[in-house]
Amino acid sequence: MRTDLLHMTINELREMVPWIEDYFSAFAIDPVQFGNIKLEELGSIPGEDYFIEMGSSSLTFIDGFFLFIEQARALQQGSGSTVESLTVLPGRNKNGEKEAFSVNLKKGEVTAIVGLTGSGKSRLLADIESLAQEDTPTGRKILVNGQAPGDEERFSTEGRFIAQLSQNMNFVMDLSAEEFLTMHAESRMVDEVSRIVQKIYDTANILAGEPFSRETPVTELSGGQSRALMIADTALLSPASVVLIDEIENAGVDKVRSLELLVSNNKIVLISTHDPLLALSADQRLVIQNGGISKLIKTTPDEKKYLKSLEKIDRKLTHLRNQLRMGEEIDLSDFLV
Repeated sequence: MRTDLLHMTINELREMVPWIEDYFSAFAIDPVQFGNIKLEELGSIPGEDYFIEMGSSSLTFIDGFFLFIEQARALQQGSGSTVESLTVLPGRNKNGEKEAFSVNLKKGEVTAIVGLTGSGKSRLLADIESLAQEDTPTGRKILVNGQAPGDEERFSTEGRFIAQLSQNMNFVMDLSAEEFLTMHAESRMVDEVSRIVQKIYDTANILAGEPFSRETPVTELSGGQSRALMIADTALLSPASVVLIDEIENAGVDKVRSLELLVSNNKIVLISTHDPLLALSADQRLVIQNGGISKLIKTTPDEKKYLKSLEKIDRKLTHLRNQLRMGEEIDLSDFLV
């Protein structure tokens, strides 16, 4: 394959993989100017002195080109493997007592993590995020597709398949929402960047309590808008197949729709929550007590029935909040159950 690419012209390479222009720009080389030149010839045309001034060499330029393609394709394809399941093997609670059972997490399922404040819900999320191998305070071990992950899979920043959405999300980049989404889409080398950006933006506005424009700087988004943007981005663009969410109920987003969106895109979803609506929306819930997993409860058909009533109450409360925010007068008789 390397030999075939060396004999292709720059125009032919650009047509096959348009994003290689980013590599040429790093060396201040205009690919249009050298469009009819073969790749193997391009390394010698600017001259060795030119590459030395750029802190490189003609040989490094050619070798780096193939490394760039390899890394970019790996990024485009995500981690390169499908995560069908995660398994949490027993650790120990704060008293040093061993947890009674392991937990298997499958794609397309939502698992709620419930427990009192300080019980250890966030610690479980952290163990999963780091793919713990008995090297955290709980002593838990995480398996990926039934196998222990290697150090490269655990610690490499390339092709991470776990995304974590924390309670507080703050942007530091001076970009508009559209520029942020476009940058992410281009970095993933997706087809039809404008289409996926529009889809993420539209979805985020459905999830957010208050709509925002494409031109809104991400640093000016509210907490709910930021969370909605990242949930939509994670569901529709990120290659992450495991999503960890810490207390989405405080984010000002449509909670149930957010979970439905993530699950519909075949993610393994874990959510730490105090919200009964979210807990019952999940397929199962892990109960954390004293730092350890004490129970695994499958959501029953009867609980799903209760969920419908809770959703009606929640819609009424949401409507009431929106009326108060808009400065409207409230007729409380409309909200009596």
